[in-house]
Amino acid sequence: MSAAKTDKLVVGISSRALFDLEASHDVFEREGRDAYCDYQIAHENDVLAPGRAFGLVKKLLALNTAEDERRVEVILLSRNSADTGLRIFNSIAHHDLPITRAAFTSGDSPYRYVGAFDADLFVSAEPADVHAALDAGCAAARIVPGQSVSDDGGPLKIAFDGDAVLFSDDAERIFKQHGLDAFAASESEAATEPLPGGPFKSFLEALNRIQQDYDPANCPIRTALVTSRGAPTHERVIRTLRAWGIRIDEALFLGGMAKAEFLLSFGADIFFDDQTTHVDTAAETVAAGHVPHGVANE
Repeated sequence: MSAAKTDKLVVGISSRALFDLEASHDVFEREGRDAYCDYQIAHENDVLAPGRAFGLVKKLLALNTAEDERRVEVILLSRNSADTGLRIFNSIAHHDLPITRAAFTSGDSPYRYVGAFDADLFVSAEPADVHAALDAGCAAARIVPGQSVSDDGGPLKIAFDGDAVLFSDDAERIFKQHGLDAFAASESEAATEPLPGGPFKSFLEALNRIQQDYDPANCPIRTALVTSRGAPTHERVIRTLRAWGIRIDEALFLGGMAKAEFLLSFGADIFFDDQTTHVDTAAETVAAGHVPHGVANE
């Protein structure tokens, strides 16, 4: 990643996360690349329907107002070619999305442009691209099939799991290897020691920088920690966020309860978790992204 960062939040999005490209992707899977290219060119004036991350992108871009400098930039990072990408840009224009920058890589992974664009987050439907972006030091998640983000006009609401997402997987490794009692004992003993950061720490920091420009009562971004932790392992999490100087608007310590209903109650526009079981059930009610990081994904 580039050492020179601005305060602008930069999000990379794949075309399959932004739009519903399942019909054309099915052509690619059944008939190959040439047939896919012909299909996209033949349909380049057919507007694509919103995909699972469309509402998220709309709310992110809505953070830019006429009175303020741009707080957020969304960049298209796509495996399409420039030819087949014309349909994507036509659809962007139809939906009035102020997206002006893109990388079309003709089948190669676009992850290598994550650093060049200084992206804080990359959301894609391609698992290999997400893995590569994480390895390159960018917060990244695979958007999974399920509920699309609704555009309810309210604040942008983003929910995060804790271990292996906001935080490192150090504590989760103890749980996996030695069980709940050892995990609780270890976390209680280290309660005043901040946890190391995970892959989404920098993204949360970028959101927090924007939040600091607003009164908390009228902020257009709201964040939540939704974790399977419960007492007594909550204290280390709270002290870690305090040490980082990061505000989290809501913290749900569920003690092993299922997360989906709580995410629905929060009104999450998207939820990020490292465990597929949590992501798949959450995707039935909200948009969800799998973060393939940490011990649960080894």
